[in-house]
Amino acid sequence: SVRDDAAADLRGTLEKIKEMGYDGVEFAGLYGNSPEDIRAMCDEIGLVPISAHVPFVDMLKNPYGLLADYAKIGCKYVAVPYLTEECRPGTDGFAATVEGIRKIGEAAKALGIQLLYHNHDFEFVKIGEEYALDVLYSSVSEDLLKTEIDTCWVNVAGVVPSEYIEKYANRSPVVHLKDFKRSGEKLGKLYDLIGIDDEGEQEEEDSFSFMPVGYGAQDIPAILAACEEAGAEWVVVEQDNPAKGDTPENSVRLSREYLKTLNW
Repeated sequence: SVRDDAAADLRGTLEKIKEMGYDGVEFAGLYGNSPEDIRAMCDEIGLVPISAHVPFVDMLKNPYGLLADYAKIGCKYVAVPYLTEECRPGTDGFAATVEGIRKIGEAAKALGIQLLYHNHDFEFVKIGEEYALDVLYSSVSEDLLKTEIDTCWVNVAGVVPSEYIEKYANRSPVVHLKDFKRSGEKLGKLYDLIGIDDEGEQEEEDSFSFMPVGYGAQDIPAILAACEEAGAEWVVVEQDNPAKGDTPENSVRLSREYLKTLNW
């Protein structure tokens, strides 16, 4: 959510996040800092280093070495954040992806870390009668892989987020709270909005926008109730890009202020 701010001044950004009322943080890069320095920052500021998004191909190349850094930080969880097209369901590479995730999960478990999978919408293609995401979770044992359900992308895929969270009760320790607004049915180049090239046609301006939590189309109270029912330990605010005219910092501030009105 605040990756550019973090790249410019990680400590200052973490301090602002704490001041807003957040209790923890999920990393997406170390921005040139050592694991030891990041752990010290979190300890001094009073933020829990909950988890981290680490590229799948990087973890696959060096699972023990790379994940050891996040163990030093104190992250309880590490997530596979995204799959490039050749690794996705519906391609010849998906079977190897599943085995790769199993391998990474074994390395994570040995280091005392729980591996998670963070979905987009492309995992909701069907393999037989099942969503590919469900195939992944049935193929890799729960001790090696748990969910990090991204509620925005679940909704975009046409599935009710609260129901999908409940489906994975006791396997959903971390849930992404993400809101959005959308007009029309055409999806277009959604991943282009988060800096990833894709093959969709460009949508008309403002037909899709990521929004602060509570400012978009999501039923946030229902999602939070499902998180509680499913035994989630953390909900993580994620906004890939700010709404037009807003800033990343203000976006996460608005999300936190909204959640305070719900006593979260």
